Amino acid sequence: MDLRWWCIILDKNSKIGVFDSGLGGLSVLHTLQTILPQESYVYFGDSMNAPYGVKTREDVFELSKAICDALIEKNVKAIVIACNTATSAAVERLRALYDIPIVGMEPAIKPALKHATGQIAVLATEMTLKEEKFLKLVESLEDGYRIEKIPAPEWVDCVENHMFDQDYVNVSVKTFLDKYVPKSNAIVLGCTHFVFLRNAISAYYHGKIEIFDGNMGTALQLKNTLASRGLIYDGEAPPTLEIINTKSEDYVEKSYELLSILRKEKEWTQS
Repeated sequence: MDLRWWCIILDKNSKIGVFDSGLGGLSVLHTLQTILPQESYVYFGDSMNAPYGVKTREDVFELSKAICDALIEKNVKAIVIACNTATSAAVERLRALYDIPIVGMEPAIKPALKHATGQIAVLATEMTLKEEKFLKLVESLEDGYRIEKIPAPEWVDCVENHMFDQDYVNVSVKTFLDKYVPKSNAIVLGCTHFVFLRNAISAYYHGKIEIFDGNMGTALQLKNTLASRGLIYDGEAPPTLEIINTKSEDYVEKSYELLSILRKEKEWTQS
């Protein structure tokens, strides 16, 4: 039986916990650091157990609960589930279990339907696409019939294990899109791992397709949640970042490298 952690005391000076099944949530962390640059973060990547999308709902919940326990031991003031699969499978139970703000992900279907015409491909893990949370979202939208659900589990492996091999990335993206996504007018990246493939996807379509992800929505939701509880950090200490990965120290180093790539891409687009 789930029992709520009543003893958690929230402090605006504490860090924000962020977790994912592996490296994909780093793309969310990057957006969080853009929207809330003064905050300090603890990022927990569970690459040892990736991908979550092929596991059972209960397995994903238990893995997510163990990570939340570890983050709460670090006295975080909020937790961001930077994983669509874990959000779909576990967020409601986690919110019932912990007396702490928990913000999850949602595929950017609404903005895609608003700004793009024709068929829209939602690329995600099998679990995300099958979960009731996602299905209810699609059913609630008047033009939800334009949504095409396409599982892309091989792209999780691409990001986790081959992201620094650009030739491999390009072939992986091209092979998948050739086979499964020939006619869509827009793409929703329903897995945080896939955000790292955005440039390769855009190049495949020669920059002539709209690509959406839910990272900004999650970051803004976190900001609003912290503000409503008086938990926005307003001190003068510089922000810190701690990265944990269950697979190896090599994956911790890889995490910092991927964050560096995202920062450089941001600087390039702004210059």
